[in-house]
Amino acid sequence: MGRAFTLMLPTLGSDPRVELVAAADLRSDATQRFAGEFSARGYATIEELCADRDVEVVYVATPHQHHSAHAVMAVQHGKHVLVEKPMAISIEECSRMIDAAERAGVVLIVGHSHSFDRPILRTRELIAGGAFGPVRMINAQYYTDFLYRPRRREELETKAGGGVVFSQAAHQVDIVRLLGGGRPVSVRAFTAAWDLARPTEGAYAALLNFADGGFASLVYSGYGHFDGDEFCLGLSELGQEKEHNTYGGARRRLRLVGSPEDEAALKQVRNYGGADYSGSATQAADRWHEHFGLVIVSCERADLRPMPNGVMVYDDNQASWEPLAKPFVPRAEVIDELYAAIVDGRKPLHDGRWAMATLEVCLAMLQSVSEGAEIALKHQVAVPDH
Repeated sequence: MGRAFTLMLPTLGSDPRVELVAAADLRSDATQRFAGEFSARGYATIEELCADRDVEVVYVATPHQHHSAHAVMAVQHGKHVLVEKPMAISIEECSRMIDAAERAGVVLIVGHSHSFDRPILRTRELIAGGAFGPVRMINAQYYTDFLYRPRRREELETKAGGGVVFSQAAHQVDIVRLLGGGRPVSVRAFTAAWDLARPTEGAYAALLNFADGGFASLVYSGYGHFDGDEFCLGLSELGQEKEHNTYGGARRRLRLVGSPEDEAALKQVRNYGGADYSGSATQAADRWHEHFGLVIVSCERADLRPMPNGVMVYDDNQASWEPLAKPFVPRAEVIDELYAAIVDGRKPLHDGRWAMATLEVCLAMLQSVSEGAEIALKHQVAVPDH
């Protein structure tokens, strides 16, 4: 019940298709709060949670390096699984998760990633409609202060799944794969680790070459002084109005931290059940859709720009606006896909093979930097309607 859980809680607590019945965390303050808030059960171990007969779906939101083991444990108990991105930190771990879910006959979905966002899905629908021709180029950019937010030690260790390639490229790669049809064939990338006090990748640039001849450029910086939310109506990544007097707040707070242990503690008090946690299961009011910075899709006959409140379409004759209503439940698209897969038997988009393909691109980005070369991809899958 860490940071990822706090971001999913407005979805899980507001969607009428979901009932929260149990949770596990090492922190008793978190499990006690959960038990009281939802009249539910709190466990100290994942094993106890997976053994609970009332649990139908396990949401795995543990640190990246534990995703595979915990997801496999859940499916071996016959539970459907929603696992946070990145799916895992190696292709071998992904394969184990996929094989275990298939043997158990349960649903495995990976998310939330920002390719679930309604503006991205609407852009994909417009592309699939065919009126604008094939996708030729995608440009995705985002600048944040990601690297200066409170981190546990392993979040700054690449080999443990830390850094912006595992944590943030998983969003951006998922988006461009969805909009570009799903099947890049190679990647060339560059990364930056220019702050010795934060010894992991803090920025990257990558070029993806797609099977049908299109390509995508990805730029992300977690060192951002510039705020990429300026590209998106000044709304935060979560679709909320930003307080502009908070500029530089992450760096200022970090300067007060004396040790890695103090930094981890600073993060912990803001998580669910912590002393500084102020969220709730119904904090969904007055948000627009979530976003991941600037995205421009250049089709043969139009440029498309998803925004938190709709999609701009720039075609041969005019610039037009495809509006979207505010979401009643944030990230409802995650539950849409999960519910349809479990209840209706519909094949999900963000299944294990889709997420493994996204992780392959992230790993290839790191390999490209290490070898100074373009890296071929072999685990890619197409968007179902592509």
